[in-house]
Amino acid sequence: MNQILQTPAALAGSAAVFPAEEFRARAAALQVRLRAEGADALLLTGPENIFWTAGRQTAGYFAFQALIMPAEGEPVLLVRQLEETGARADAWFDGVHTWQDGQDPAAALAALVRAQGIERLAVERSGWFVSPDMMGRIETALSGVSLLDGSGWTEALRAVKSPRELAALRLAAGYAEAGMAAAIEACRAGASENTIAAAMTAAAIEAGSEAMAMEPLVSSGPRSGIPHATWRRRLLEEGDGVFLELAASHDRYHAALMRSVWIGTPPETAQQMMDTALRGLDAALAAMRPGVACSVPHEAAQQVIDAAGFTAAFRKRAGYSMGAAFAPDWGEGAILSLFTGVETPLEPGMVFHLPITLRDYGRFTVGVSETVIVTETGAEPLSSLPRQITLR
Repeated sequence: MNQILQTPAALAGSAAVFPAEEFRARAAALQVRLRAEGADALLLTGPENIFWTAGRQTAGYFAFQALIMPAEGEPVLLVRQLEETGARADAWFDGVHTWQDGQDPAAALAALVRAQGIERLAVERSGWFVSPDMMGRIETALSGVSLLDGSGWTEALRAVKSPRELAALRLAAGYAEAGMAAAIEACRAGASENTIAAAMTAAAIEAGSEAMAMEPLVSSGPRSGIPHATWRRRLLEEGDGVFLELAASHDRYHAALMRSVWIGTPPETAQQMMDTALRGLDAALAAMRPGVACSVPHEAAQQVIDAAGFTAAFRKRAGYSMGAAFAPDWGEGAILSLFTGVETPLEPGMVFHLPITLRDYGRFTVGVSETVIVTETGAEPLSSLPRQITLR
């Protein structure tokens, strides 16, 4: 393994999104869990968890990186050698180690684990970033080290946001609103989906957004009835529905927003669906307060949708948690969902995106959403943009 290289002292932590005390508090909370579980250390490989714990962010996370969070002391970060400068600029601690192109990062990681004297290592087995092949190589390289399942330990702490995280999310929501307003303004007969997407993205970025963890969703006409479709040069025509959704980011914290547009007058069924989506969102928001299970807002929206006869047009969760995100997903849906059977109680500081969409599959989608912060008394939507369908 390469030696730790000397880096100008002024660089250390200079690009960190929060002060070191924010990250130290997170590390201390995680260490409480480690000690309770009897682990010497926790191995983090997911970019969101590494960022949350260490402040490390890069577009180069396609190359293997890992954070070792010990039960006592400061973390140790392993990155590709090319990423060292950025890692040192992000991290609040000094322990940055590297592996070089041509080396096996699994072997470099194992050497680092053994050098730390770790005998019981918890591993994120539910993480999406490490391939089965890489995990097999890591397990082989760590022969003799007892491996525990540390899945979900970090996510449990990420669910409730700190005041600094909430401030970043509020800024991201403002960027998203700017992007959505520009996209709605760009919708007219003869306009291209690409023109709308360009207006949306440009406005969000000009307002302050950094890289988005997933591309915005812009689709029109029959394509709007396809979930997660996005722009493909189609020209809008009279009678088209237009589906718009994006998430903008501030310091990797994402806030999402969804709105609907119709070119001309929507058919009666589409308007009924839109009215139902609006009432469903209102019902879900009214049900959100501390102590209520995550299932309750979903069931409130579902009751409205079922009563209107649109059960088959929904069939999904009412919302998912939001926070720090890296591609391919702008949400934290793997942490918490607003859905039937999720009994985790809501707490002040949790953040959710509630996209209430109703679809006539292959014909159109209408919907509306808000990103909201759970407060001491209810839910605080982060957008002031009108929710009703916009007629153009």
